[in-house]
Amino acid sequence: MLEDDVLHLAQITIEQLTSKRVTLTTAESCTGGLIAGALTAIPGSSDVVHGGFVTYSNRAKSEMLGIDPHLIEEHGAVSKQVACAMALGAQKATKTSLSIAVTGIAGPTGGSADKPIGLVHFACSDGSKTSHIMRKFGDIGREEVREETVRVALTLVLACVDQLGLP
Repeated sequence: MLEDDVLHLAQITIEQLTSKRVTLTTAESCTGGLIAGALTAIPGSSDVVHGGFVTYSNRAKSEMLGIDPHLIEEHGAVSKQVACAMALGAQKATKTSLSIAVTGIAGPTGGSADKPIGLVHFACSDGSKTSHIMRKFGDIGREEVREETVRVALTLVLACVDQLGLP
């Protein structure tokens, strides 16, 4: 279950998307649909949330979002390049105003020296511009990494909505 502050942030996000008439698609790996779940917990979200992709496997990233498997092989699924490709692929597939994508290592296993548990890449795309941020939450627990990822993703969506320069 999502914390109240996450649901409040989702409420603010839905209000901003609605007021600016911005539609959104999610492309999620490590969160497994939690971002879409937080957004769709808000009444009226169907006006602006188009849908989402849960692309947990590399194959799903390629098949559903059109990501070149060589990009994943070269950079790894948890990378800036793949997060940006996920966001762009989701936006192009759905033709929404924006997309948000996340890929990371929630744990408790799967980390390495280069890509530790708690590493998450975020990308938001409007089709012509893609913003990226990375966070290292640390080994704080699987559910905590996933919840922090939702918080940061929603915050990035709000920043991207502001960057669209709409009234």
